[in-house]
Amino acid sequence: MNYSFRKDNDWLLIITTFLLAGFGLVMVYSSSYVWAMDHVDNPYYFIQRQLLWFGLAVFVFLFVMHIPYRFYKKLSPLIIVLSLLSLVLVLIPGIGVEINNAQRWIDVGPLNVQPSEFVKIGIIIYLAQVYSQKQAYIDQFIRGVMPPLVVVGFVFGLIMLQPDLGTATSIMMVTLLLVYFSGAKWRHLIGLGLVGASLFTAFALSAPYRVERLTSYRDPFADPWDSGMQLIQSYIAIAHGGLTGTGLGQSVQKLLYLPEPHTDFILAIVAEELGIFGILFVLGCHALILFRGVMIGTRCKSPFGTLLAFGVVFQIAIQVIFNVGAVSGLLPITGIPLPLVSNGGSSLLITLVSIAILANISRNTIRQRRLEEMKEEKRSVS
Repeated sequence: MNYSFRKDNDWLLIITTFLLAGFGLVMVYSSSYVWAMDHVDNPYYFIQRQLLWFGLAVFVFLFVMHIPYRFYKKLSPLIIVLSLLSLVLVLIPGIGVEINNAQRWIDVGPLNVQPSEFVKIGIIIYLAQVYSQKQAYIDQFIRGVMPPLVVVGFVFGLIMLQPDLGTATSIMMVTLLLVYFSGAKWRHLIGLGLVGASLFTAFALSAPYRVERLTSYRDPFADPWDSGMQLIQSYIAIAHGGLTGTGLGQSVQKLLYLPEPHTDFILAIVAEELGIFGILFVLGCHALILFRGVMIGTRCKSPFGTLLAFGVVFQIAIQVIFNVGAVSGLLPITGIPLPLVSNGGSSLLITLVSIAILANISRNTIRQRRLEEMKEEKRSVS
């Protein structure tokens, strides 16, 4: 590791990311061991699997961080084809694994892989590549904006067949934001927003359980033993934690009151055990990562790099908003995990891969700026 390597890396982004991921491992163990003991008779079941994913994710992070981000431009067609193929495979009986009435996973040895998590970054790379090449005519809807949206429509439909409305909605929102930052006209954005809202409404109303999940958050006490139970238990955990929390490992709600507390409601356990300070730490780390991502995207002079960075930032931000909103009762429960904190290996791996891409964009931008400064110095000397 030479001096230039140390100097070129965005250490604030990298350190914050792994600080939050390490905190996530601690909270996954703290929140899951009672649930794991009751369901699989092994208190270390979930943390062992999460540690396996974390080890793989660290290795992949270090590898991806050294791949020039422009390389993904060439791989974009292959990435989107593999993304679509994985979404088809997960729906095939015998290949896809059904858990809690949803077929979203594929068994790979001791790990369950969730293809839709990989598709999130695949769609971002694809859209960044296509729209960065359409800058000259991005104001034309049919020629500039429309073609990539056909692919996004296929992805949305395949994810809804699993079904997974939360992930499908987050992909739609990221797509709309990338179209906006690509330079599309406002009337096109408004039209796309209306189409997206119509699709969301249609799918949300197509099944009674979706309607129940989307409406129960407004008054969970109307059905406290069924649709409202998880949110009510989350309220109790947050109230119990107060300002400083009950202490690490001392949660009461994880004692089989809050269903699956290690997944998308892990923030409720953080609030109970570590209080408001724990929540501020988690949200502060996320805010810092997102701030660095915005700065990286803004400073990058390549349209592809800018859209790629913004896509990663939007995806993480939307997941944080959806998750925090669900845990606090401000938004419907969508089942979206809290990035870098919730249990879920595919989510952890892809979030770290996404941030590694951000780190590479930052590194290349810093090196490019330094080269330009050196050239300017040579001109001034001569």
